[in-house]
Amino acid sequence: MKEAVPVSFVRSRWLFLRLLGAVYLIAFASLAVQITGLVGEQGILPAREFLGGVHEVYGSGAYRLLPTLVWLSPSDGFLLMLCWSGVVTSLLLIAGVVPIASSALLWLLYLSLTIAGQEFLRFQWDALLLETGLLAILYAPLSLRSRLAVDPEPPSMVRWVIWGLAFKLTFLSGITKILSSDPAWAAWTALSFHYETQPIPAWTSWFVHQLPISIHYWSAAAMFVIEVGVPWLIFVPARFRHVRLVACALMICLQAGIAATGNYGFFNLLTIVIYVALLDDRTLERPLPWGTEPAEPPADGPAASAWRTTANVIALGVAVLSVLTLLREMDATRGRRMIAGEWAERTLDWIAPFNSVNGYGLFRVMTTERPEIVIEVSENGQTWKEYEFRWKAGDVKRRPRFVEPHMPRLDWQMWFAALDPGSAQNWLSRLLTRLLDGNAAVMSLLGPNPLARPPRYARLVYYRYHFTSSAERAKTGAWWKRESLGYLTGTIESRSSPANQE
Repeated sequence: MKEAVPVSFVRSRWLFLRLLGAVYLIAFASLAVQITGLVGEQGILPAREFLGGVHEVYGSGAYRLLPTLVWLSPSDGFLLMLCWSGVVTSLLLIAGVVPIASSALLWLLYLSLTIAGQEFLRFQWDALLLETGLLAILYAPLSLRSRLAVDPEPPSMVRWVIWGLAFKLTFLSGITKILSSDPAWAAWTALSFHYETQPIPAWTSWFVHQLPISIHYWSAAAMFVIEVGVPWLIFVPARFRHVRLVACALMICLQAGIAATGNYGFFNLLTIVIYVALLDDRTLERPLPWGTEPAEPPADGPAASAWRTTANVIALGVAVLSVLTLLREMDATRGRRMIAGEWAERTLDWIAPFNSVNGYGLFRVMTTERPEIVIEVSENGQTWKEYEFRWKAGDVKRRPRFVEPHMPRLDWQMWFAALDPGSAQNWLSRLLTRLLDGNAAVMSLLGPNPLARPPRYARLVYYRYHFTSSAERAKTGAWWKRESLGYLTGTIESRSSPANQE
């Protein structure tokens, strides 16, 4: 009888940690070029004002509610230091240098920035990066330098919790669409709207939107199969490794399709990295042939053994919390109180400030229309020009572009603001004020100023956008068509104008 080959995940972890380091690198570098304009001292939502206001209300309790290093200094220089420290530490994790310490520091730095970033860093992929980063601390080998030839087998419980995260993310993405009773998802017609109404479409979105309704219909059906059915194959026994490989391939294909037809920052890449953790070393031997593996796994020393035990115990606790977040997300989608009881709600509320064990559910209700907020500026209050954003829909003849894996956070937040302008009134008014003041950090978040100098007047115009048809684009060259829905503001004048200085 042929002896069974033991299943190993040393190479799998080696790849997972380095790819996660690359995602961190992208996230920190992307944020570094935006952070001062978003929440810097003269940004749209200054972190100093935010933290100061919370401290006034909660006193010393604010430090637990908002566990961020930015309490030390909310200055522009400190925010940039956190971002670039994240870039450097990401390179250390990619190189396998002190992987536990590198992973821990990356998690702490990103947690600090997500809290200081307020609305601009409250996307589900920011939470997903924190949750993945927390598990990476437990998964990483206890060594000064991670190498395939000497790394021990990773803690099994931590590996299962990472697999559970892959399941939770994918399954919740599908089941919440069903539980929401959204008519577009229920009728499998949601994708006939999605490519046009998603936050930042790419040029491929226009072409896919033109496909026959039947293709959108069956694409939605295939998506439900992958998101709701396929994740269960993650947990098949080790001898059915090829089944898990097929499941991994299907889920990766879905993410690749999403990334190819829209701009979601580093989300799709991060999700694929989590799926990579499902692959064992035999599967990765051919694509990653380098590295010399020992005939037998190296024996754990006392410190490594203690760390493995500690990591598995902590992972078991995280697993319980993760199951609770899954149940809560499903109950919340159905509009019900959490079935696990009040104790579960209190427990999840207690750990919520760390944003590292979360529920997910992207696009559980499909947006079927595309409202857009357009900024108009003027030098004299009579002749108006549009102040373009770099990436979101604006000029109807401008070709939608790819920007991922960069995450243009103001462009994204403008999509949410257009869906509910009232809820964004505070920061929208601050955005206009900063533009009228000629604030360089904020202006760098948008496209070129259409005027020769900072505008004296500004206003917000509300539109409804649609993709053009193939015939309309052939005739006009436009990718979009739009209709005005009115003005969200009256004319706002610069504080430095002569009239406002009197």
